[in-house]
Amino acid sequence: MAAPYAIGFDADDTLWHNENIFERVHERYRALLAHHHDAATVDRTLLATEQRNLELYGYGVKGFMLSSIETAIELTQGKISAEEIRQLIALGREMLAHPVELLDGAAETLAALAPAHRLLLITKGDLRDQERKLTRSGLAARFAHVEIVSEKDPDVYAAILRRHAIAPERFLMVGNSLKSDILPVLALGGAGAHVPYHLMWAHDQVEMPAVAPARFFKLKTLRELPDLVTTLGAEK
Repeated sequence: MAAPYAIGFDADDTLWHNENIFERVHERYRALLAHHHDAATVDRTLLATEQRNLELYGYGVKGFMLSSIETAIELTQGKISAEEIRQLIALGREMLAHPVELLDGAAETLAALAPAHRLLLITKGDLRDQERKLTRSGLAARFAHVEIVSEKDPDVYAAILRRHAIAPERFLMVGNSLKSDILPVLALGGAGAHVPYHLMWAHDQVEMPAVAPARFFKLKTLRELPDLVTTLGAEK
């Protein structure tokens, strides 16, 4: 019988909702700037600012709020008021305080897999915010290891696998982002289970090659994951 799989899970929009919170804030942000620019201009300028600032601020709510304030100053030519900036800061506080809402099947899937497999949480973002969400999720006890990283690329995954003595061919990564969760692991010889979320940040949008790589699996929901793991675990 083959050795058990080590299974990595993304957090945001894989185990709990996240992008829908950002989308609701985007709607309020567009409304705040509507008397200055149309929604498309606001979205395009904000995305460019976020991408320019990623190296400095990283991912997460705090970096988003700094970029949103910078964008507002730019789009209003410095005319945004202190009260409007206060409103933006309040939006960020609301996001950080938002309850953690699990995706359907998240708790049950982890409960089914944890007894027989080593589970890892591998997520990028702000350390304090991700730790808070994990604690509030009620899922922390299911994970043997938690990795909160600034980026998710092949080098980062390779370092994690080395640190925990996991062979890439016995590793399965589960996530909603092809760019961050799936393609880097496939490049190392691991397996990837893509569970799409109905919203995706433009920065993370990439296309899968016309011919899907080997060991790539697309699932409709997390509830399909235990059957996939059983199939993979039977490999010789």
